[in-house]
Amino acid sequence: MQSSHAAAAVSSVFDEDNLIADAGLVPVVRLAERAGLPGLVDTAVRISGSGNGGGANPAAKVMSLVAAMCAGADSIDDADRLRHGAMAVVFGGVRAPSTLGTFLRSFTHGHVLQLHAVHRRLLAGLAAHTPLLPGADQVAFIDIDSTHRRVFGRAKQGAQVGRFKGVRTLHPLLATICTPIARPVVAGVRLRRGKAADNRGAERFVAEALATAPQAGATGIRVMRADSKFYTADVVAACRRAGTCFSITTGSNLSIKRAIAAIPADAWRQIRYPTGVPDPDTGEMIYDAEVAEIPAYTAFTGRRKAEQVTARLIVRRVRDQANPATIGEQGELFPAWRYHPFFTDSPFQTLQAERHHRHHAVIEQVIADGKAGPLAHLPSGDFNANAAWLTLWAMSFNLLRAAGALASAFHARATTATLRAHLVNVPARLARSARRLIVHLPRHWPWAQAWTHLFDIVHAPPDSH
Repeated sequence: MQSSHAAAAVSSVFDEDNLIADAGLVPVVRLAERAGLPGLVDTAVRISGSGNGGGANPAAKVMSLVAAMCAGADSIDDADRLRHGAMAVVFGGVRAPSTLGTFLRSFTHGHVLQLHAVHRRLLAGLAAHTPLLPGADQVAFIDIDSTHRRVFGRAKQGAQVGRFKGVRTLHPLLATICTPIARPVVAGVRLRRGKAADNRGAERFVAEALATAPQAGATGIRVMRADSKFYTADVVAACRRAGTCFSITTGSNLSIKRAIAAIPADAWRQIRYPTGVPDPDTGEMIYDAEVAEIPAYTAFTGRRKAEQVTARLIVRRVRDQANPATIGEQGELFPAWRYHPFFTDSPFQTLQAERHHRHHAVIEQVIADGKAGPLAHLPSGDFNANAAWLTLWAMSFNLLRAAGALASAFHARATTATLRAHLVNVPARLARSARRLIVHLPRHWPWAQAWTHLFDIVHAPPDSH
């Protein structure tokens, strides 16, 4: 590829009033409206204060922030991309970044909880209008995990040096829902201080995520998956109260070690991963492993009898080739193993349950997706403003997932960056004909069919699809 003109023959000027850079926001915002987002905000979010920057018209401000994030905004100032060219022709009520910043800083903890409720109801609305989670009526997985988001500046409320030495972070908690054939959507988020324990507030958070899952269409078998940070009696009890199975990595303790040591040698079943899986300890690719099951293991024996749980302990082990104590001149004399146990009451057979549990890593893709977009920064110095920003990101993430599910089978499984590039960040020229607004898009756009399919569905009469 090369320039077709000499540099001296090319000039540029920003003077076109009928162009927009993000034409994909036309169907995406319409989808949000059909799922009821403006009405949900007006009903649930009650922020006191007068003036355009306080609590007045919260729906317009939430819609502006969510639309900006869908287009790629990772800071409050980036919302100014909604006010270029002919955007005012196709969208009303767009708010300036200064107004949006004042709005976010007016949030209290109670207002953040109101926004959480909007997020849960929006997810249910999107699931009702789109094939967001195909197969959820058969089996669905609710994944729980936490992450650290590095922040800069001493003025950031809640930023503390926690897990990483010398690094100030905030500590979000996330829950996602997925199926074996559908990419995950965000069921819930919580922002916590940097030093907060990984499982702080986990019982209540898990209970809310499990209550959200049926509203999003997960009416079949539900399995909550988590790593060892959430291996507690309280989290398991929350799963059982919600009628949900659990699959939780246990880590290593004396009871677990004794149980593993008691597994007969002939109980181990060899498996091979054709494409390899990453080792959770070393990061190296694993192709061979062995799996065994203890059908009745009692966990949390230090708690009261009523709080103890008996279920299956499934253990995967891989050769520890890096241990020099096991290697001699004649090769491997006494094989050493690294063990990866998890505790579950799922109804699946051993190897299937092990495969499902390894797929818990899918939540890391959602975390990475967020950090490559709106969560690249937590933009405010105010803790509750950042908590609201985190929840708005979850809304935008689910909205783009729903748009992709409507556009095409490929986009139903695409990453957020791909959805933005293919469907949202599309330039267009606006024109009018017979009182009708026409959006002129680039000829030969490679994903024109998917874009048109999305546009036609969300603009069709409600009872026609």
